[in-house]
Amino acid sequence: MGSQQLPPFGLVQVVTRWQFAPVVTGFVVVAAGLYLWGVLRVRRRHPARPWPLWRTGLFLGGLAVVVIATQSGIGSYDDVLFTDHMIQHLLLIMVAPPLLVVGQPATLLLHASRNPLHTWAKKALRSRVMTAITWPPFGAALYLSVIVGTHLTSFMNLVLTNGAVHDGEHALYLVAGYLYFLPLIGREPIRWRVSYPSRIFLLFIAMPVDAFTGLILGSDSSNPFPALARLRPSWAPSPIDDVHTGGAVMWVGGAGIMFALVLAVFFAWSRETRSDGGLGWLEVARRANFATLVSSHRDASATGSAADGAPQRPVSASGTESVDDDDEQLAAYNDFLARINKPRQP
Repeated sequence: MGSQQLPPFGLVQVVTRWQFAPVVTGFVVVAAGLYLWGVLRVRRRHPARPWPLWRTGLFLGGLAVVVIATQSGIGSYDDVLFTDHMIQHLLLIMVAPPLLVVGQPATLLLHASRNPLHTWAKKALRSRVMTAITWPPFGAALYLSVIVGTHLTSFMNLVLTNGAVHDGEHALYLVAGYLYFLPLIGREPIRWRVSYPSRIFLLFIAMPVDAFTGLILGSDSSNPFPALARLRPSWAPSPIDDVHTGGAVMWVGGAGIMFALVLAVFFAWSRETRSDGGLGWLEVARRANFATLVSSHRDASATGSAADGAPQRPVSASGTESVDDDDEQLAAYNDFLARINKPRQP
């Protein structure tokens, strides 16, 4: 369908105007079928511990995002509107990959398979090639290079005039996003174990690059993509306005999605279970500060009570009081509040 025959772009067109992409459809059908096969196999083999339903939903949701980005109205307008093109890019590199990563397809394969497939999959995940491409700095460098290289160069003009390159660009975004997010938000059995501070740092460094790319596009005074101008329908905004809007989508949308992922990683970090009673580091720090605060005021209270001949609170054999018990903590805290609110004698 020619670009001049497309009606003005809008939400209705995104929902109602679909196109068929055989390669995408085949990939999604095969991936969904294999994943659901694994889910059913794990359920049969381990009925007491079935594969989490929410992980299945996230993985299938990631595949749905790929379909929406390439075959819905977003895919229909991606070669005539730069703004729509940018929306498609965000879906393929920042939305679909995290959903697929959290779905843990490799872990599901290991749980569902038997030898020799199980051994082969395990060796593949620990191979030198997989170790190299899942190295966190490599994933970050690939992600940033794809963002800059496909938006701030003449590559876009080649994409708009060559269908095979355009399809390859879609695959590139999906692969780059998956390799970038895999060691940062995933829990697959790869060699790399990245600390939470490093994960947050590697996610944060992408935000300035997204913002820089969007800012350059949003402030460009000339049309950097002449091929897009030749395909522009009559109802579309001017090429400059279209590029400026697309830059804003990259800047605001990209930063917003990445910030949400940073918050998700920080939340997971705060709830990380450890050997100390299963408490996260945030709760451990809170309890430690609380114990120090109450203990210092109790020491002062005990000194004053001893001078007045008043009985003291019992302490543990180690010489320190335990604040693990909630009732004891509450009593200590109430005593602390009473002391600091007690009016001073003139």
